[in-house]
Amino acid sequence: MSNQDTKIHIIGAGISGLVAAIVLEQNGFSPVLIEATDRVGGRVKTDIVNGYQLDHGFQVLLTAYPAARKFLDYNALELQNFLPGASIFKNNKQEVIGDPLRDASLLFSTLFANVGTVTDKLKILQLNTKLKKKSIADIFSDKPQMTFSYLTDLGFSSEIINDFFKPFFSGIFLENKLETSSRMFEFVYKMFGEGNAALPKGGIEEIPKQLLKQLKSTTIKYKTTVSSIRENKILLADGQELERDYIIIATEASNLIQNLKNQAIEWQSCDTLYFETENRTIKKPLIGLIPDQNSLINNIFYHTSLKTTLNAGKELLSVSIVDNHGLTGIKLISQVQKELKELCGITSTTFIKHFSIPKSLPKLSELHYEISPSETRLTETIYLAGDIQLNGSLNAAMIAGEKAALGVLENLQGLFK
Repeated sequence: MSNQDTKIHIIGAGISGLVAAIVLEQNGFSPVLIEATDRVGGRVKTDIVNGYQLDHGFQVLLTAYPAARKFLDYNALELQNFLPGASIFKNNKQEVIGDPLRDASLLFSTLFANVGTVTDKLKILQLNTKLKKKSIADIFSDKPQMTFSYLTDLGFSSEIINDFFKPFFSGIFLENKLETSSRMFEFVYKMFGEGNAALPKGGIEEIPKQLLKQLKSTTIKYKTTVSSIRENKILLADGQELERDYIIIATEASNLIQNLKNQAIEWQSCDTLYFETENRTIKKPLIGLIPDQNSLINNIFYHTSLKTTLNAGKELLSVSIVDNHGLTGIKLISQVQKELKELCGITSTTFIKHFSIPKSLPKLSELHYEISPSETRLTETIYLAGDIQLNGSLNAAMIAGEKAALGVLENLQGLFK
């Protein structure tokens, strides 16, 4: 059987599925990507509304991600970098803290910010140094604990945990108790320290678009829903059956394979609301944090503080919510606008769009960085990809996609020997 005769289907054209297709093409194969929606990207998408770029949820690329450096051309993405810090809305004031070793403009504001103690600020520098020296392999081999207890054990005060760590990392982990594994905390913290948080000039969807451009011989079937998978066949929702030799499932497999029904993944959800404003309350490209324990809002960001391909002329503000307190629709929008006014001094907001994202981030009890190609194999002909195999990150999605493709290739090489 030649490479071109081997039928390899990939379910899901998100980041992981796209990377799997790239690796297969690099090895002479022409896979078929099956995607339920009308475009690639999975959870990494951008809509154009009223002349603004609206990402599906507040997302950033951490440029230190090793897999992202391998598969993406950062220059072509025209990455726009955030400043390495945050603006904290506390007691009707903005307190700016950050890493002055990476950006000197943050030195004085950090030193004099009414956030945490002097000891806390020294401990942050110590943590930075510790994690720069610690390898990713060591991070993911250490015994995990909850991030909250990890920070407490390091001696951070409750003030700095509540004012900075909790709102900042709740926005990343999408849970507000810092129950996420310390492995993930250390990994993300290390990535922030070794690179930049950035957005492509054209929005987050430029990442899957760039991966798509790398594909030359892959066939993509859009608006095609898979209902189930059997050992030799893919059954589509329209009743069609596809014959295949190998399959890579780059989405949640429990919905597709009968004996995995009891292994469904739990997901963290979030809401992101976009508003147009006349002015920017945060002048620099910094994320705004709301440490109020009772507030809906977790963080805010002015996307127009970065260069964007499209801009309708005013300011674009995103509001991220980890726990919507059961509010939806008009009630949610109204409460967010009220909090923007009371907590952030943002008085004039025009609502644009609300993204309710029930499957934002997988809840995983065991977090890993790497996986071997053979570990992605479910059966002789079915392989699993997606960030759900490792940890909830774009980096993990890329690694899992690559390793699943290599798993198929290893199997094929074994047959040819």
